[in-house]
Amino acid sequence: MSNRRPHALACLSALSLFLTACATRPPDKVEAPTPAQWHVPLPHSGSPTLMAQWWQRLDEPLLAELIESAQRVSPTIASAAARLEEARANRVAAGAALAPNLNGNLQASRGNQLAATAPNQPLMPINTFQAGLQSSWEIDLFGGLRAGRDAAQAQLDSADAQWHAARISVAADTALNYFDERACQRQLAVTVSDQQSRANTARLTDLAAKAGFQAPADAARARASAADASARTTQQRSQCTLLRKALVALTGVDAAALDARLDAAPIEPALPTVNAIESVPAAALAQRPDVYSAERAVATASADVGAAEARRYPRLTLTGSIARLRYEMGSFAESINTWQIGPLALDIPIYDGGTRAANAQAAHARYDEAATQYRSTVRQAVREVESALVTLQSTNDRFDDATNAVRDFQSSFNATQARYDTGLASLFELEDSRRSLFVSQLTLVGLQRERAEAFVTLYRAMGGGWQRPDDGTAPAATTVSSAPTSAPKSP
Repeated sequence: MSNRRPHALACLSALSLFLTACATRPPDKVEAPTPAQWHVPLPHSGSPTLMAQWWQRLDEPLLAELIESAQRVSPTIASAAARLEEARANRVAAGAALAPNLNGNLQASRGNQLAATAPNQPLMPINTFQAGLQSSWEIDLFGGLRAGRDAAQAQLDSADAQWHAARISVAADTALNYFDERACQRQLAVTVSDQQSRANTARLTDLAAKAGFQAPADAARARASAADASARTTQQRSQCTLLRKALVALTGVDAAALDARLDAAPIEPALPTVNAIESVPAAALAQRPDVYSAERAVATASADVGAAEARRYPRLTLTGSIARLRYEMGSFAESINTWQIGPLALDIPIYDGGTRAANAQAAHARYDEAATQYRSTVRQAVREVESALVTLQSTNDRFDDATNAVRDFQSSFNATQARYDTGLASLFELEDSRRSLFVSQLTLVGLQRERAEAFVTLYRAMGGGWQRPDDGTAPAATTVSSAPTSAPKSP
């Protein structure tokens, strides 16, 4: 019998080496085709510079401070950071599963025992002490544990990219709210100027009507026009207040302090020249953390398929222990050293009602879903970039015309005002000219606002300056930032 045991152990060892070569193979990498080139014009021929540095080129220290405050208090970023820490812990646990584990144990007991040869003797207390180490190791025959480790690493990469995406999103939302508030203030300035002009016209027309030089109907029309302008001013001022309240909620800055800072800041922030787009869409989309996160989600699902398939096959485990045992009974004391290697156990699944096969099938379905989601993310990314480029191109093309319209309508209004003051133009002509000037001024402000929003949208669509890891692992969240925390640092 003793001659058969080494032979059996040798067979098991040979079987384990053979089965190790039969590791399960995960699905192939998913490809997401991108267009060969953008279908819209690129600003400045697509000169490749970092989108991240637009914060430095934009002389808006208040905006940088607001972004820093918003990122500091954002629950979205805090949740993403918590998920990142969880993914990091899961990666450590998955890697540790590949190595043997070692446990220590200490035992102590005290009792007595009646000697069979001397039943009339008093009972002798017996002290027993034991200290030892126990180890166990699952030999990864079919790569299931390695697949679990790879899945945990892919989840960590994805969580890190999502953390960066959250920071980019918060930065973009803050910038959008800031530019909206600045544009609202410019619209308010235009509305106040229009109100003052109409009020002055109403006052002069009313005096002329009382002196008999104007018809009462003209005076009533002028007063109605002034009242309408006053109502628009009140409405515009309330919209600006609401936008400031949104900034307070987003950044956590005290409302009074924010009002003071915004009142002191210029209401016409200048946007830098846009020249940050790669001419090759694939290279541009590689800068987006959401695309990278979706790609790592596919890798996670692929590794999960390998792990699920591996659970359908035998598991081989090896255990062992060493211990020191000490007995004490009266004046007698004895210590014993023990050790054990084994058992080397092979767990072979025979029948489970189809549970393991169903789990593997579910893993394949999750992989297909992740692959579909990845392709959809890439298509959406292409659409967002091209939409932002179209809007920027459109605003650039319309800007000169809108500026010229304001200038010419201003000249026309000034001439009509002079003719009206001398009695050569009617109130209807004056109001029509004023209305055209007011509309052109609001159109120009709206165009500036649209251009600013398109610029921020392009910043978000291009990944906000995030850089794709070159080594296949995501950058550490503690050392890499997707948006500046204070001016003039870059993300």
